[in-house]
Amino acid sequence: MEQKVAIIGFGGVGQGFLTIVEQKKKQLEEQYNRKITIVSIADLYKGSVHHDDGLSLQDVKESLDIDGTLHHYPKRAGTITGLSAVETIQQTNADVIVELTFTDVVTGEPAITHTKAALQAKKHVVMTNKGPIVKAYNELKQLADENGVSLLFEGTVMSGTPALRMPLETLKGNDITKISGIFNGTTNYMLTAMTSGKSYSESLEEAKEKGYAEADPTNDVEGYDVQGKVIILANVLLGANLTREDVPTTGITNIQLDDIQKANEQQQVWKLLGTITNEQGIVKGEVKPVLLDKTNPLAQIEGATNAVTYSCDLSGDITLIGAGAGISETGFAVLIDILSLPKTTR
Repeated sequence: MEQKVAIIGFGGVGQGFLTIVEQKKKQLEEQYNRKITIVSIADLYKGSVHHDDGLSLQDVKESLDIDGTLHHYPKRAGTITGLSAVETIQQTNADVIVELTFTDVVTGEPAITHTKAALQAKKHVVMTNKGPIVKAYNELKQLADENGVSLLFEGTVMSGTPALRMPLETLKGNDITKISGIFNGTTNYMLTAMTSGKSYSESLEEAKEKGYAEADPTNDVEGYDVQGKVIILANVLLGANLTREDVPTTGITNIQLDDIQKANEQQQVWKLLGTITNEQGIVKGEVKPVLLDKTNPLAQIEGATNAVTYSCDLSGDITLIGAGAGISETGFAVLIDILSLPKTTR
């Protein structure tokens, strides 16, 4: 079957996904009977281009190489340019909208608007943006159900590591009583660096140099990134309705080298954990630095790696470890979401 895809937001992840589609084209068709055709790309700064029969991925890349925009895409018969993101969603023949815009984590915009427009047009939505799922998951899920389409967002928690799909599909029948994890590569990298003797400021600068930390690292070091992921896990896996106001959050800014060294002497390590408890249907979430014994599986996670432990009544503790960020990893999350869509056409 063929799925016609519109990419909304064409930064690193969008371009990475485009490359994956190109590289995996033959395998996807032969192994999964899936043909993914990119018919539209729309980006606030790079411009937009659409063709009902699909875009030339080579022409897209060549246009980007000229000046980083889509303005030089060849104007062949049937090519449409200049559509806004919402116009691309509503007016083109795409049946899957891949929402990858840079989104305000507090308001969830513009991705919430894009997602609502797509679902109301009865189009599937795949996204990697945390904002809409943190802010409006239940509303968006209801809208998707009412219109008979899917809302998928594996990449919002641990990038290409299946932190959502794995428990939803392979832990069925369990009651999950607790979820605890390292959900932010920047802070875990910094705490690992501090364990080797670097100060907080030195560790932060090193994280910036390696591309793990943004110029303004507040979202990471204050714990807000982890807070969002805790909300997603709680609401999606445990049926909660948590908001940011419901999840107490403390970052790592007060952890100093002395704290790290004292912990090491006691065979312990500091980790910034997002924790969710489920006691008789009462779900609570929290984000804070926690001292873990070195024998704890999460204590052994170093660098920018992420990990999560699901505590289940039947299968016990199961720990999932993998990359929590990265262009190819997040691009894979988009791909696996598309491959999991029903094998039907609208």
